[in-house]
Amino acid sequence: MTAICLLDTSIFLEILNVPAKAQHHPLIFQQLKDRVRLKETLFLPMATILETGNHIGQNGNGQQRRACAARFVEQVGRALAGGSPFKPVSFLTAEEMAVWLSDFTEHATNGSGLGDLSIIHDWNRLCSLNRGRRVYIWSLDAHLSAYDRAPEL
Repeated sequence: MTAICLLDTSIFLEILNVPAKAQHHPLIFQQLKDRVRLKETLFLPMATILETGNHIGQNGNGQQRRACAARFVEQVGRALAGGSPFKPVSFLTAEEMAVWLSDFTEHATNGSGLGDLSIIHDWNRLCSLNRGRRVYIWSLDAHLSAYDRAPEL
């Protein structure tokens, strides 16, 4: 079975080629093509969507922001409609937020934010639901890219 991949903000910024944030766009875009060719399931966590939108809204001049925002809206819209290689994940419930908050103090103490914590919770949930598949976080950040579980036999 093919792998399950959760995209971190660092990767989505590269895919969208966000000015002043994307430094490896050609390489990451080729890696995306490879993952699509391998038929990996690509999840777009809610934290990735929100954080990417924030970076776009605070980046570059108005013309750059508009062009980048249009690419962002198109990609996320296609994901929501099922017409993209990405599947949105983690539309938050109150119960999930309570669990995330219970872990946040220690997580923040280690220098990481709520967005990363939510992606880790998504990863844990997908691992438990897909024991026979590799589940990993695709990230340029070392602490998130370490979340890579091989399929259980």
